[in-house]
This record gives sequence, C-alpha cells and structure tokens, in this order.
Amino acid sequence: MMDHKNLVEVQNLQQYFPVAGGKLFEKKVVKAVDNVSFGIKKGETLGLVGESGCGKTTTGRTLLRLYEPTAGKIFFDGEDITKVNMLPYRQKMQIVFQDPYASLDPRMTVGDIIGEAIDIHQLASSKKDRQDQIISVLSTVGLNSEHANRYPHEFSGGQRQRVGIARALAVNPQFIVCDEPVSALDVSIQAQVVNMFEQLQEEMGLTYLFIAHDLSIVKHISNRIGVMYLGKMVELADSYELTFHSVHPYTKSLISAIPIADPETSRKSKRIVLEGDVPSPVNPPSGCRFRTRCPYADELCAAQEPEWKEVSSGHYAACHHLDKVN
Repeated sequence: MMDHKNLVEVQNLQQYFPVAGGKLFEKKVVKAVDNVSFGIKKGETLGLVGESGCGKTTTGRTLLRLYEPTAGKIFFDGEDITKVNMLPYRQKMQIVFQDPYASLDPRMTVGDIIGEAIDIHQLASSKKDRQDQIISVLSTVGLNSEHANRYPHEFSGGQRQRVGIARALAVNPQFIVCDEPVSALDVSIQAQVVNMFEQLQEEMGLTYLFIAHDLSIVKHISNRIGVMYLGKMVELADSYELTFHSVHPYTKSLISAIPIADPETSRKSKRIVLEGDVPSPVNPPSGCRFRTRCPYADELCAAQEPEWKEVSSGHYAACHHLDKVN
C-alpha cells in the first residue's frame, strides 16, 4: 500500500518500448524498466545506479511521465498521478538533464530559459516580479544578474548545468529527478555541483532521485541507494549499509570498482570483475537477468526469477543465493 511518509512512490513500474524489425506481425519490445517499485521520503535523496542501458534514466523520466508508463502506478504526495493531466504536477516535479549542451535552447537567453517556466505556470505578477525571480534563482545557483542576457554557448559546461538547475528551481518544486547531472562535467566541477545540490536540499527541503553510474558520487549524496540491472532493481538499502554490507553479487562488483585513495588499502582490496557482456534488453535471459554474468548462477537461476525480499531492516535484494554470496 501507499506509504504516506513517501513523497514519491512507484509500484510495479513498467516501461516497454517497441522495436522495429523482426518477423512480420511479431512484436518485439525492449523491457527498459520491468516491475520496479520504490518510494522516496520527503527531504530524502534516493540514488539510482547501474551501468549504461540498465533503465535508470528511463525510470526517472517515466516517473515524471515524460514517457507514458506501460504499466504500474506512480504516486506523488499520496495522489495517483499515473493517468492525470500533468501540468499542475510539472511545477512540483522537475528534472535536471544529463547533458547541459543539449538540454538548453541555443536561441534563447538564459533569462528566457528560466523565465519560460515562470510564464507557463503564471508565477509572476508583473514583468519586474518575473525579472526579480529570474535573478534570485540565478544567484541561488551561483550565477549573477548579468548572466541572464547571455546565451548558453557563452557558458562553460559547469555553468550550463547550473542554468539547467536554475530552470528546474524556478517553479519552486518539491521533487527533482537529477538524471546523471554531473557525468558530462569535469571532476573538479562535479564536486561543486554535487555540493550545491546538497545545499539546495537543506535550504529548500527538496527531495531527489539522483541517477548516476558513478557509485562514489551517489554514495556521497544519497540517503538510500537502489541498484538496477537490465530493467530490474536488484538491491536497495541505506547508503552506508549498501556500501559496506551489500548482499547482491552485482552490487558487490560495482562497489569493488570504486577507487580507494589509500594505496595500502587499495592493494589489499579485491576487484570483482564480471565475465561476459550485458545481454540485450530485447532478449533478456530467463529467470534472473544477471545469471549470465554471475559466478553463483545455477539451474534455479535460469528457471525462475528471484523474489524481491527484505534481507534485513530496510535492505531489499533479489537473488536466489544470498547465503552463498555472503
């Protein structure tokens, strides 16, 4: 049932995309997101990690109904928003896109990019009020009023991403999907942007779904972390718990790949290298989708899908052989 502490919740979310090709009358689909369920509490950051193509961005976009879900339910603040007109909710739920080069209109000034959202939701009482709001949100993300008259190409990648964040903040949202917001930026800028996200969360009481493939960033910013593999959630736990006591073989291999700054510890730690390639989402393996790369896989894993269950308090995983792995 819907938990009222959750600001956002998805239940059995599915997002299938049709694929061209194949035999006549044969419908092929990519199961980009397949029966994923989770909730995000007010003021919390849920990190979502996994390798490219695992469905994490699709999950974020479907949650905002930028893609219409194939099946499943989406709740926002206790309301079922799976089928409703999204305009009123667009103000409460925003997204910061991955690529600050592609997500800003090159023909619009930064002031207009941010002002557009204020206009759509009719948040300004006058032209002066609109201008004040634009300047105020720019200063929130560390830019100044002169930047409002410039175009996106005049900014660096980090500054553009700040403009993207300002655009999301302009409507005063409660929830933001951060879709790999730092992966296109230099490492030195990444830290600044992540710290800014944390600061904004404290000041404005924001709730985040923070999508990334870099576990070290997610570990730093998230309260809880979910791990996805080929459209399925394989593990979900508190950030500390997941980093130090992960139970799923896939999560363990991801965590073993986080670089360690201390050379002594680094030498002693073992990388868990996965065999083989990620299978095609058009034709995923039967049973457990991770079995083709898992060192513990057997006939049971091929025959039936592992159950999503609570391993310890608030720690969920889907694996047949948790006793063997740990």
